[in-house]
Formats: sequence, structure tokens, C-alpha cells
Amino acid sequence: MSDRPLVSVIIIFLNAARFIEEAVASVAAQTYDSWQLLMVDDGSTDASTDIARRYAAEQPDRFYYLEHANHQNRGMSASRNLGLHHARGEFIAFLDADDVWLPHKLETQVALMHAQPEAAMVYGASQYWYSWTGEAEDLLRDHTPRLGVEPQQLILPPTLLTLSLQSTARTPCPSDFLVRRSIAKEVGGFEEQFREQFRDLFEDQAFLAKVFLKAPVFVTNECWDKYRQHSDSCVAVAAKHRKKYSAGLFYFDWLKKYLLAQGITDSGVWEALRKKRSRYRYMLFWQSFERSQQLGQLKTIIRRFAKRSLPASVRRSLRID
Repeated sequence: MSDRPLVSVIIIFLNAARFIEEAVASVAAQTYDSWQLLMVDDGSTDASTDIARRYAAEQPDRFYYLEHANHQNRGMSASRNLGLHHARGEFIAFLDADDVWLPHKLETQVALMHAQPEAAMVYGASQYWYSWTGEAEDLLRDHTPRLGVEPQQLILPPTLLTLSLQSTARTPCPSDFLVRRSIAKEVGGFEEQFREQFRDLFEDQAFLAKVFLKAPVFVTNECWDKYRQHSDSCVAVAAKHRKKYSAGLFYFDWLKKYLLAQGITDSGVWEALRKKRSRYRYMLFWQSFERSQQLGQLKTIIRRFAKRSLPASVRRSLRID
């Protein structure tokens, strides 16, 4: 290892045997050589535990295996915080176990942080990665969404929070950004209460909101990571079960309390929060309406079937006639 600043890389995982070796390999392939890798096991029951322990046994000076007491499953925020507690680096980089980094990720980001000493964080644009499947229909689906902000600039607080609430700026993926450990500690790390309510949805946005309110962030349009798209991801499962808007409202309620506690008076932030929360409440209402309509249609079908199939005495007892 060199005398360059240490980067603590934190990979949290839960039953990630399918992908974790590829994630670790992308860390090992970095052109920047001053890093340590903290692999935090969130109570896995598959082979990923043994995989992570094997790395730690083979290279104990660079790879570290961490777990909660009694191998508990405590959620994403608690696992990220466990990694933060043990991190020794000047900088922190997160990598989700199903994502991968491009080889120049740390090299470029550390250089940018040195060039921008006021920046608490640097982030770029993630590639939404579908082609990993090798399926013909996925080969042309990869894309890198626009940032929504003018790149190559230092953005002062609370601008990025306002723009994200306005859906103007895209929230960076956890696998994309590099943050100073001092700032991550100063804002209190990740909010573990999000796991109790909605299985970690919006936990990364809560952390980013705290950073965006605290210090300047440098934004660039460079791409450093591949954000794997698959049906078992946290976001995909939430979409399937229609949890996004109820989880979003929980986040907005938390953010309102946090803004009040921090004494934030910026009118732009408050107005953006009000409007965003209103949109989510409307969408949650619309989802409930759709479900009630579907239930009503199902009841009509069952009633018609019963009228044709059940004896008159049974229909009367069920009040179907």
C-alpha cells in the first residue's frame, strides 16, 4: 500500500452470494491502491458469509469481515453504521454487494476531493446496468441518466436537497459517491429507524439529506459505477409491493422533523418538501383507489358466479340475492 490517503470501502450484504465476488473484484481492480475493504454481513444465511470470511482470512491486512452480535439481521443503515464505526480511512466509499465499480473510481474521486478541499462529498452519474444478464433484450437497455444539475461545480448547501425534493436533481446511488469520514460521523451516519418502518427504503436519501444540508458537494458527470438492475433489489421489491409512496411519506415526515431540529429556515427547502409530500400523498391515495376498484371488480365477478352456481338457500344465507 502507498502513503496516499486511505479510503475505507464498505460493502454491506445480505444473502448476496450471487453477486458479492464480482463487487469485491471491482474493488481489488482499482488503480488507487490505498484502501481497506470492510465487508459487513447483515445476517446472511447463504454462502456469502463464507465468501466474505475467506477474503478476510486470505488478506487480513486489507479485507475485514464484520457482523452484528449473534449474526443478527439489523438492516442496511445499522450495517453501514457498523462499517463506519470500524473505518479508519480519511474517505468513505460504499459499494452495494450487487453493484460494481469501474477501475478508476477511487483514483479520480480522491483527486477531485483534494482539488476541492471544501467538498464534503463528490458524486457522479451511475450507469443503470441491465446488460449483466447477457439476455438479448437487455443488451441495449444500459443507460446513464442525466444528473439534473450543471456538472463540474461545487454546490453549496442546501441546494442539492432542494433540487432533489423538486425531482430536478437525481439522488446519487450509494455505490457512486465518496464522502469524508469526518462529515459522515458529524451528521450521525445513517438513520436506523428506516429499517423498522419500511425495510430500509429511503435510508440513503436520509443520509444524503443530512450531508446536503451540512456542507458543499462537488458534482461531476463522470461515471464510476454500474448500478445493477434486477428483480430482487430493494427498489424493485418495493415497486412490486407498492411501498414507494408510503415509505416516501415516512421519509418526508422524518425530514420535516430533522429540518426543525436543525433550525433550517430556507424557504426553498420547505416549499420543495411541502410540494413533494403532497405529490406522494396524492399517489398513495390513487394507489388505494386503484386497489379498491380492483377489489370491487373481483367482488362483482364472485357475486355473479355465486348467483349461477350456488343453491338459492345458500345464496340467501350469504345475502347474495
